[in-house]
Amino acid sequence: MEKAKVYFSKSITPETVIRLYEALEVELPGKVAVKVHSGEVGNQNFIRPNFWKPMIDQVQGTIVECNTAYEGKRNTTEAHWETMKLHGWTDIAPVDIMDEEGEIALPVEGGTFLKENFVGKNLQNYDSLLVLSHFKGHPMGGFGGAIKNISIGIASSHGKAHIHGAGVPEEIWSADHDSFLASMAEAAQSIAARFAGKVAYINVMANMSVDCDCCAVAEDPKIGDIGVLASLNPLALDQACLDLVYASQDPGKGDLIERIESRNGVHTLDVAEKLGFAGRSYELVER
Repeated sequence: MEKAKVYFSKSITPETVIRLYEALEVELPGKVAVKVHSGEVGNQNFIRPNFWKPMIDQVQGTIVECNTAYEGKRNTTEAHWETMKLHGWTDIAPVDIMDEEGEIALPVEGGTFLKENFVGKNLQNYDSLLVLSHFKGHPMGGFGGAIKNISIGIASSHGKAHIHGAGVPEEIWSADHDSFLASMAEAAQSIAARFAGKVAYINVMANMSVDCDCCAVAEDPKIGDIGVLASLNPLALDQACLDLVYASQDPGKGDLIERIESRNGVHTLDVAEKLGFAGRSYELVER
């Protein structure tokens, strides 16, 4: 498989995001869903709306999210709307909580644990997808990037439990760990297939706590900011981010690497590669 181009800049600004997006030379047609992480109330590390606003304006997109499957301020539609307003998302663009009125099932091709992926019903209203991800650690997944954002992130509340439980929602917190990691890759396959040729991915490597933006009480970052990356390939993009963490000269990287390795986070990328919906090799192009 041909190496994917992953564009990279050490500059972390809204203008850099747009510049790297333009380097992708992709046209996102029709109505554009822009997947962000809304941030749990109390979290100090999530990427703020004003940082993403110029990029969202560029594609005239609608911010999309889905409800969570655990306690917090985003686990019901009512609470999630309050959080979106509190954090300022509704001030910068239209917002759609996609599972507000239910869910739909997308087929998963080649999955071991998932045969279908349950996503917010309103996903069917969009023609293309822009995935704006905050690369950081994660208490269960080891790390979160583009693959997690299109799998767990786009899944409905029930769909999130379905992925966490490796196909058995009732086992949301008790399923085999590697099976959960594999299920994230399988769910991502269904989204990549749904938007094939009409999706772009941007990862921001800043505020990289060992914890996710879904944590109300998160660890402060120990590793310094690295930059912005963009690609048409989510697997190559996440792999490039991992490689940059390992290559960093910042002594604070140890905590993030320990989180990634202790949760076997790379297994998600291993499974995604085997599923074949994206290649893992890449060419890093500095811009």
